[in-house]
Amino acid sequence: MDEQIPIPIPDGDSRVFWEGAAQHKLLIQHCNACQHFIFYPRSLCPNCFSDTLSWVEAAGTGTIYSYTVVHQAYGVFARQVPFVVALVELGEGVRMMTRITGSPPETVRIGAPVRVVFEQVSEGLTLPYFELA
Repeated sequence: MDEQIPIPIPDGDSRVFWEGAAQHKLLIQHCNACQHFIFYPRSLCPNCFSDTLSWVEAAGTGTIYSYTVVHQAYGVFARQVPFVVALVELGEGVRMMTRITGSPPETVRIGAPVRVVFEQVSEGLTLPYFELA
């Protein structure tokens, strides 16, 4: 049996995010009350607790806030080592945990500019990854 990447289960808060990713759009939430951008998807603004949230397309650019290089993994991920998992700060101010692809791990640096790319990792699942800009 071929191992498959774990598939997230979209819920009422995250469904729009996953639908956007399938269309190669990086969607984040915006609070209409306090004007803050929000990620990860949720039903209330963590800043003002308003429920008047809307979805907007992020520019898809940012910088690496922090990262780690994974050298040991299990299951389906074992075949992919080494890989970089990073916390990317988007231009909109939110941070997103993601992968950095397209560059050797030793070229990744904190503060490096990145841009979103989308990869269909299985049927029905497209993930937003980032690459060095």
